[in-house]
Amino acid sequence: MSDPTPVIDDLREESEELDALVAELSPEGWRRATPAPGWTIAHQIAHLNWTDRAALTAVTDEDGFGALVELALAAPDRYVDDGAEEGAKQDPAALLTAWREGRAALDEALRTAAPGARFPWYGPPMATASMATARLMETWAHGLDIAVALGVTRPPTGRLRHIARIGVRARDFAYAAHGLTPPAEPFRVELTAPGGDVWAYGPEDAAQRVTGPALDFCLLATQRAHRADLALTAEGPDADRWLDIAQAFAGPPGAGRPPGAGRPAQGEPR
Repeated sequence: MSDPTPVIDDLREESEELDALVAELSPEGWRRATPAPGWTIAHQIAHLNWTDRAALTAVTDEDGFGALVELALAAPDRYVDDGAEEGAKQDPAALLTAWREGRAALDEALRTAAPGARFPWYGPPMATASMATARLMETWAHGLDIAVALGVTRPPTGRLRHIARIGVRARDFAYAAHGLTPPAEPFRVELTAPGGDVWAYGPEDAAQRVTGPALDFCLLATQRAHRADLALTAEGPDADRWLDIAQAFAGPPGAGRPPGAGRPAQGEPR
């Protein structure tokens, strides 16, 4: 059984770096628009706080999380936006404090979870490492939107390996989310990491494959850039289709970013 500690540590580091971007913002700064239509920086942090607390409930109170699922099912098209809108109405200082407290409580709950535990979620149930990875993925993706709004360049790091892995593992979920039958055979995925190494998934002799920069794959799987603006290559019709529908997050497919919008500016890898 894999030790979830490394990904929990990386989630904490990712969150602290994002915290540093917003900690000194003025009230006007919190109202700055981000690339997500209708979402300000406050909406982005409110959403992270909301999902951190949902994850905390999933880890510590299964029945309580079931009630959250019922709310989501009652308004599937508005649930996420309504949560962000409500949170964004808070005073920025209160919102920042709530986010810090929520993610600290989740950090502790993940570190003390029983070995082998699995938790309910809006998609398939998650193990501790998977839950931490999902939170890291969202923190990175929404942090990118905030960085773009602030004109800040965030270098890609080795923490992307967690996001790339969950994106690959979510392949069949992405097909199902679009009402499609997943391919029976696995793909080979070879991604060039920020440091130049290759992260490889799937059998070497797979008939279909995806190759390209790990950063680009993570941007695609979190729908932070359109496939047309990324340097990803697919071999095989099913792999090609996957690049049109890939998502690393639970829930229904998002609208994504339009082609030609480009990709968030990135600095030197670290």
